[in-house]
Amino acid sequence: MFRILFPLSALLVFTSVARAQFGLPGASASSVAELTAEVKTIAPGATFSASLKLDHPDGWHSYYQNSGGVELAPAIRWTLPEGFTAGPVQWPVPKVKDGFFGKSFIFTGSPVFLTNITAPAGLEPGKTVTLAAAASWQICKESCINEEKSLSLTLATGPALEMDPAAAALFAKARASQPAKPGHWKFSARPDGGEILLRVEPAGALENEPADFIPDQPFVKSVSSGGSIRRDGKALLIRLPRATRDALDNDIPQGDAISGVLTGTSPVAVPLTVIASGAASQAPASLPFAKFLPILGGMLLGGLILNLMPCVFPVIGLKIMGFVQQAGSDRKKIALHGIIFTLGVLASFGVLSGILFATRASTGWGYQLQDPWVVVTLMLLMFVLALNMYGVFEMGTSATSVGGSLQSKQGLAGSFFSGVLATVVATPCSGPFLGVAIGAAFALPALQFFSAFAAMAIGLALPYLVLSAFPKLIDFLPRPGAWMESFKQAMSFLLFATAAYLLWVYGGLIDLENLLGPMFGLSAIAIAAWIHGRWNLPHRARSTRMIARGLTLAFATGGLFLAKPPQPSAITWEPWSEARVDALLEQGTPVYIDFTAQWCATCQVNKKRAYPREVVALMRKKGVVALKADKTKPNPRIEAALQKLGRSAIPVNVLLAPGKEPVVLPELLAPDDVIKALESL
Repeated sequence: MFRILFPLSALLVFTSVARAQFGLPGASASSVAELTAEVKTIAPGATFSASLKLDHPDGWHSYYQNSGGVELAPAIRWTLPEGFTAGPVQWPVPKVKDGFFGKSFIFTGSPVFLTNITAPAGLEPGKTVTLAAAASWQICKESCINEEKSLSLTLATGPALEMDPAAAALFAKARASQPAKPGHWKFSARPDGGEILLRVEPAGALENEPADFIPDQPFVKSVSSGGSIRRDGKALLIRLPRATRDALDNDIPQGDAISGVLTGTSPVAVPLTVIASGAASQAPASLPFAKFLPILGGMLLGGLILNLMPCVFPVIGLKIMGFVQQAGSDRKKIALHGIIFTLGVLASFGVLSGILFATRASTGWGYQLQDPWVVVTLMLLMFVLALNMYGVFEMGTSATSVGGSLQSKQGLAGSFFSGVLATVVATPCSGPFLGVAIGAAFALPALQFFSAFAAMAIGLALPYLVLSAFPKLIDFLPRPGAWMESFKQAMSFLLFATAAYLLWVYGGLIDLENLLGPMFGLSAIAIAAWIHGRWNLPHRARSTRMIARGLTLAFATGGLFLAKPPQPSAITWEPWSEARVDALLEQGTPVYIDFTAQWCATCQVNKKRAYPREVVALMRKKGVVALKADKTKPNPRIEAALQKLGRSAIPVNVLLAPGKEPVVLPELLAPDDVIKALESL
């Protein structure tokens, strides 16, 4: 029962974490984002600053580049004209907040984030340029909400840089909120056990004693979270604990450099300082026995439950009777056969766990869910295993004939290879249980990792050990029957639920508008599994099996292609509004509007085929700003805008330019249609 409930409990935990990570449905709080430049006119080769200001709702906060946990910091993805470059985000000094899992580093109110932008030396004066930015951030209160907005700046170009007096106060305040960058200070760092010892040597006497050190890197704790600051002559010795295990007791990779902010009356920025050699190669810390014991117990139960699979359970009694027949009535010899069988299982699991240990990823378990390739791989794996568990197709059944000559050997050698064969049959037949076990033990250090898999192997072999010691217990085994298939099918729904959760996470990573391909991809993979399970069977004619294999491969390949992460859009789409259109046209900026919706299939086809690189380059050259009018939900203003264009249905793509009639493009859009419209500007 524990093993049945464990995956369900894990799924509920995942759901709870996801709600905290991605926000509660229906939450109404939202921030107001504003993009501002400190200049009116850009000069060739000049560098100027742009600011992202976030006005948070009362009681909500966003996060520093190191949140202190797994929360997401603000990020800005710039789409700039050719030759322009953007520097890194310049962070204000964060506040320290006490949280359930420790300190968090946050921004409340209206934080401002600066970015330096440099114009190309060959910039032509007398033009206008559009700087687009896709900003994303996370705000939290009792729950967390992910927010994003597409913003842009349209600036004139001239022979000299012209500052904007109206923005001077905003930028002065933003720069004052940042830590000072001291000159002629010396910084060094070295590992000290599981901690970092940072040495800071000021150029002169310190005016104020630092109150805290907030690291820029994750998994390094602040001074207020268990570190310390002490004097060493004129220098400061700052001790910073490392977090070697996350909240789920998984190993955390350790970095090789440290930077951050010394807070106090006069905050000071500590530049990136390399940690002395050896800091990044620390071995993962072992779990305390009290925390490791439940993992061992879970792995043992996982091995036991492998015996309940239809391809394993029916042969337990037969195998033990084979031991009895080989050993006669000598109970010691029967028990010895059981022990040798167990050694075969242990050897097989040793090989399997060795391969997993050698190839496992170096990132901490859980954080790889920020990588769309990892998420889509896990999603497809869970989906295929669920189809297998439900009975759409079988894997592992052919393994019963593999090694038959080895298994048929008499004596102890035959018992050893029977153990090997039991592992070969059980592993693919019950892959989901093994997958859950791998997830639990994935980040353990070597000794505990192999111990966990040894416990699973013992769980698989335990019935054979017990029954070889007490053969009469075979009479008490339940009879194989339909209940076993029902049990296996029931477990498949947990895997379908896990695949659905991962699909939801995947949608958050690739954006909802790109989720149609993965959903069709899952359908194609399900068709491939169905064809394989129905027609690629030994009793079918050879020609039928060959056709089935070809179709299975074709549908599976197509499904993988559809499910893979999409390429990021090269066009920055701003939300449509009448006010935004009017403002751009008044500035002399042409506007391209895509009237679209999630449920519009033709709209999705247009997005995939109508905007290749040459179209994107031409839009940038012409200074066109792209707006998206999303009609997924009813919007009377969008309806009114469509009626002005003489249209009532979507898709509608239109190019607007000052002093010219709107150019409405064909419904089924091709790149040439967009290029022709742009060249008319």
